[in-house]
Amino acid sequence: MIDHARDLVSVREATDRLLTAAAKLDNASVAEPSRLPGWSRGHVLAHIARNADALVNVLQGRPMYVSATARDADIERDAPRPLDVQLTDVRESGSRFQEAGAEPADWARTVELRNGVTDAAARVPFRRWVEVELHHVDLGIGYELEDLPTEFVQREIDFLADRFTGHADVPPTRLTDGTHAWSTGREADATEVTVRGTAPDLLGWLAGRRDGAGLTAEGGALPALPPL
Repeated sequence: MIDHARDLVSVREATDRLLTAAAKLDNASVAEPSRLPGWSRGHVLAHIARNADALVNVLQGRPMYVSATARDADIERDAPRPLDVQLTDVRESGSRFQEAGAEPADWARTVELRNGVTDAAARVPFRRWVEVELHHVDLGIGYELEDLPTEFVQREIDFLADRFTGHADVPPTRLTDGTHAWSTGREADATEVTVRGTAPDLLGWLAGRRDGAGLTAEGGALPALPPL
């Protein structure tokens, strides 16, 4: 059972960590490149804020974004803003998300996200948690995959392994950090490839944040994962 209320607390804590860390930047460093190709740190902060509002839309039964073009235009519009404006926006949009999450609702209902993707409403707070944590890492300001909460890492590996399960371009694969194991890739009677590494390295590879250099593959080459 997904505990959306507990996840909302985790979202708030992750947002506070991000805001505390980002407050040490200045206007010049916000304009510098992030770890995401083509995006400055300002783009990342703008996306974090607009994603909060988009997920409020989802929880309240509206389309997540008016359109993909509008989504991209909003990020481009907001990316050049000075640091204090960025931080205020992240804080206030995060508060709007928390308020929407606190409203009485049927958390078992199905909601629609981008590109026709659907999910249980109860999973939306975890999806927001993912956005805040991974984009904090993407800022490139000292917060690494190894700093992520253990519970978050395990759950996000669960989520991403499930996302690639049944994908025709991914061979039947077993993932393990030496303590936990996951299966992913297309269905088959037996595993073709076993991928071993630390949980942060596994997450980084699955989430497209690392190239898998810290992992070892047995039974074949490290699978090439399709984009998320």
